[in-house]
Amino acid sequence: MSEQKIAFYTGPAGGWGALRGVANALLKQDAAVKGAKTLLSANQPDGFDCPGCAWPDRNHHSTFEFCENGAKAVAAEATARRAGPALFARHTVRELARQSDFWLEDQGRLTHPMAYDAASDRYAPIAWDAAFALIARHLNALPDPDEAIFYTSGRTSNEAAFLYQLFVREYGTNNFPDCSNMCHEPSGAAMKPQIGVGKGTVTLDDFTRADAIFIFGQNPGTNHPRMLGELRAAHQRGARIVSFNPLRERGLQRFQDPQSKLEMATLGATPISTHYFQLRVGGDLAAVKGMMKHVLEQEAARGGVLDRAFIAEHTTGFEALAADLRAEPWAVLEAESGLTEQQMRGAGEVYIGAGSAIVCWGMGITQHPHSVATIQMLVNLLLLRGNLGRPGAGACPVRGHSNVQGDRTMGIWEKPPAALLDRLRQVFGFEPPRAPGVDTVEAIRLMLAGRGRVFFALGGNFAAATPDTHETWKALRQCDLTVHVATKLNRSHVVHGRAALILPCLGRTEIDLQAGGAQGVTVEDSMSMVHLSAGINPPASGHLLSEPAIVARLAAATLGGPGGRGSKTPWPWLVEDYGRIRDLIERVFDDFEDFNARVAVPGGFRLRNTASERVWATASGKAGFVPHAVPRDTPSHRARQRVRGTVVFTLLTTRSHDQYNTTIYGMDDRYRGVFGQRRVVFIHPGDIRALGLRDGAWVDLVTVWDDGQERRADRFRLVAYDIPRGNLAAYYPETNPLVPLSATALGAGTPTSKSIPVVVLPHQGAAADGA
Repeated sequence: MSEQKIAFYTGPAGGWGALRGVANALLKQDAAVKGAKTLLSANQPDGFDCPGCAWPDRNHHSTFEFCENGAKAVAAEATARRAGPALFARHTVRELARQSDFWLEDQGRLTHPMAYDAASDRYAPIAWDAAFALIARHLNALPDPDEAIFYTSGRTSNEAAFLYQLFVREYGTNNFPDCSNMCHEPSGAAMKPQIGVGKGTVTLDDFTRADAIFIFGQNPGTNHPRMLGELRAAHQRGARIVSFNPLRERGLQRFQDPQSKLEMATLGATPISTHYFQLRVGGDLAAVKGMMKHVLEQEAARGGVLDRAFIAEHTTGFEALAADLRAEPWAVLEAESGLTEQQMRGAGEVYIGAGSAIVCWGMGITQHPHSVATIQMLVNLLLLRGNLGRPGAGACPVRGHSNVQGDRTMGIWEKPPAALLDRLRQVFGFEPPRAPGVDTVEAIRLMLAGRGRVFFALGGNFAAATPDTHETWKALRQCDLTVHVATKLNRSHVVHGRAALILPCLGRTEIDLQAGGAQGVTVEDSMSMVHLSAGINPPASGHLLSEPAIVARLAAATLGGPGGRGSKTPWPWLVEDYGRIRDLIERVFDDFEDFNARVAVPGGFRLRNTASERVWATASGKAGFVPHAVPRDTPSHRARQRVRGTVVFTLLTTRSHDQYNTTIYGMDDRYRGVFGQRRVVFIHPGDIRALGLRDGAWVDLVTVWDDGQERRADRFRLVAYDIPRGNLAAYYPETNPLVPLSATALGAGTPTSKSIPVVVLPHQGAAADGA
């Protein structure tokens, strides 16, 4: 572990630092040779899809189709370290629970199915058949299938996700909380009724044609580094790149392409953002509204600004939006966005000057109370000038996990459409449950109420990813049984039910050998491209099963076991050859016609996107303008009314550069200059002075929400940073305890982890800490 220090980074994103990061990741996992060889197959037509983010693959002309953080994910999976029975024999679960998230994952790959033994407080090996029989007994003993909860991680393949939703619906419930509920749920909730699809409308080719790219609430340098290559190329050909972010993120400023010999030799770098607006946390809706107000005023002043032909033919609701924009005072837009009228007009002028424009957004938009409204305002902006359904233009929600979008396509959704359920009945001969299931936050409430008794997680790290940590852990511990399918040890394995299982599975980089030979799975990226993924490495252990095999064997044991409902589905036969699973996917989903043939083509195929064709699958048959008022009831506003005389900040949670979702690869955040530590809070220097503290002081973060319950996260180091006054940033999952289950996005249920009202207090143990 590196020395704890703050040493601000002034270089570009990427470059030699990224190459050193790749090398260090391989060395730390004792996988220098194996890991380097494995990386050459990442995102290649005959290789595996990176287990990191869902950014699309460009053209496979390069051997190096991976980024620094993708390399960290691959190194972590290809590690020489093993978390086998010997590890669990050495440590009780109580001892493991005292370790950090980094330490737990750093123990290496899980090798054997393990069952919790309460008498010894240890996990002990269990045979696969016995594990499936144990789960089946618990599931079949429940008086109501809705007392079981089936969570899904976004790294699950299409084949595994399809079998999973089929099994669970045959079992009798739609309880499908998944990681979409915690990230991009608002994107689908906003776009589906507005333009008829809940996915992005662009392709990578559109990035080569766009005159302007607007980026909201996203940090591609850490979260989607391969996106920087597209932004670099766009900047070099003269496109305007306009970024809105409270933090000055290195990847949005300058990028040194590790594959550019000239930049690497000369230490040069390409600027990324031509315009950078540091708005206040949660000010995006007001900022976009200001841009649109400018567009409307310029239409009145000079004409020819709006695409009136597109508006007339393809949209509804324009006059209502226009009236709302005219009535909105600039003073309100300035106060709520944190930007000046001149800045918003400047961004609007860039938009007017662009023949084609793309709008991108990430979780900096989706994890707010008004995220759905904000996304609909972003789409309104695109509609004003016809920037949907034509080259170089469109909406681009940038997803996180590598197949989170594919999981939803396969039916992992607690609110399944009737058409899907009808097709399942037709193809498989059973009556699927029709009542909606629970999302992630609702699942936690169900467990807390004692009505969620069995929790099964197909991947992920539920205990670390979810909000309201104290309540979530209490909920999991009340379960009769918790089961986690995983590749590595994580926090969820030590926050368990009365009975608990850890089921180790193959990783994305490993050969999946079934009766029909080596198998490939499919994934869907952020731009609806579906392609094959096939591992190249021998499995980390001979005791590992693939996720499709785990689901199929569990289904057979549960549905065909004592008390089971029976099933006509030939579960064991399906996993002998995953092509059989794809044949069934084709029968259920029309967009997957000729699935096996089309996915065999290098690069795969793109699913139909009706909005890209200007076919609007909405209630009106057209795209809809949707006006929204500027939010005036944000957590900060409400908190100021309650906590008189005390400065209330708005905190956003974020990842470090050594992190992907809840997986901690190391303790450094190179681009933000933080090394050897994670309990830091970024704050404006003026706010440090106003608090009467100093840079580096230790503080506690305390908040009180509408439920009246105080939540706190203690002992964070203040780090002076370029962030708007009144705003803070800190890493998750350390700050997840500050977000109550009641704080969710309107119309989507996503935790509002980017909008947390907090009071900053001197740490109670500050003297002992040397602060």
